[in-house]
Amino acid sequence: MKLSVQENVNAPVATVWQLLVDIENCADRINGIDKIEVLDRGDENMLGFKWKETRTMFGKEATETMWITEIVPNTHYDTRAESHGSIYESRMWVAEDGENTILGMEFNGIPQTFGAKLMGWLMGGMMKKSLCKAMSKDLQDIKAVAESMNH
Repeated sequence: MKLSVQENVNAPVATVWQLLVDIENCADRINGIDKIEVLDRGDENMLGFKWKETRTMFGKEATETMWITEIVPNTHYDTRAESHGSIYESRMWVAEDGENTILGMEFNGIPQTFGAKLMGWLMGGMMKKSLCKAMSKDLQDIKAVAESMNH
């Protein structure tokens, strides 16, 4: 299941990027995140940065362990998580748009087990719609903070 969302942000790339890589404080900015627990700070560029992210999804609290697998400053970082028989890969990215920024997120869920494949087949449409909505809301929350810092 591949998903992609983006937002236009009235703030410079550097401002938006700093919000993205301040993972430790994301729960203060993104309403969909209940709690962040840093497990490993990774190297000086944040490669290997690992954290537990708790959200409430479908009325239930869910915690996923995620880590940065690739990072290019002021451009993008990729993350990976493995849970419920699936691999979850995502990319948070920024791109200059004049004095503003295009902020984007891509997500790919790759089922590994029969159960995960079956659940994807049965619930795929509903899950895709809910995930897309949550991803868009996360970006809107980041946009609001970045734009308030820019004024």
